[in-house]
Amino acid sequence: MTSMYEGIVQDLIEEFARLPGVGPKGASRIAFHLLNTDSEDVKRLGVLLLEVNEKVRFCVVCFNVASADTCRICNDTRRDQAVICVVEEPKDVLAVERTREFRGRYHVLGGAINPIDGIGPDDLRVAELLKRLSDGVVQEIILATNPNLEGEATATYLTRMISPLGVKVTRLASGLPVGGDLEYADEITLGRALEGRRQVSP
Repeated sequence: MTSMYEGIVQDLIEEFARLPGVGPKGASRIAFHLLNTDSEDVKRLGVLLLEVNEKVRFCVVCFNVASADTCRICNDTRRDQAVICVVEEPKDVLAVERTREFRGRYHVLGGAINPIDGIGPDDLRVAELLKRLSDGVVQEIILATNPNLEGEATATYLTRMISPLGVKVTRLASGLPVGGDLEYADEITLGRALEGRRQVSP
């Protein structure tokens, strides 16, 4: 009996450990938290997980998460159709939206170019992005891929593909965090900070 119980708990821990950003210790904490949680709360969580799996889909236009064929942002006629912000994942849409500074549309690539993991441009939604640019409505593409090697490679590739189409291509500015030390900055961040330098006046 004891070994059976331990087996189920171990299975649960292993499932949680498969989630991104959750290590073995975090998985154990989540599993034991659920063991001490009221059964009704656990049932509610289970129902919600099933509903998410069954009902949530990806927008047919921008590939953000949606509860219908198109997401609420693509359905919003007040958004500027001439500007598209290109991001890697749906969570990045949320990050940009939190700023309340962007009023255009989005395009979610579904990842970034990563040759080590065997992910190339054909594995991303690049063709779908180029198709969205074919009608001449879009005037600017903002590349908001992550400021790491994969994100930079993706941004460089997209710039090469989009620039000949006559669409303005911009990249999110990035630089040194306030309160950070120069010696701890990686070369990409420091390089981007140099590129994005501004003139100062006394």
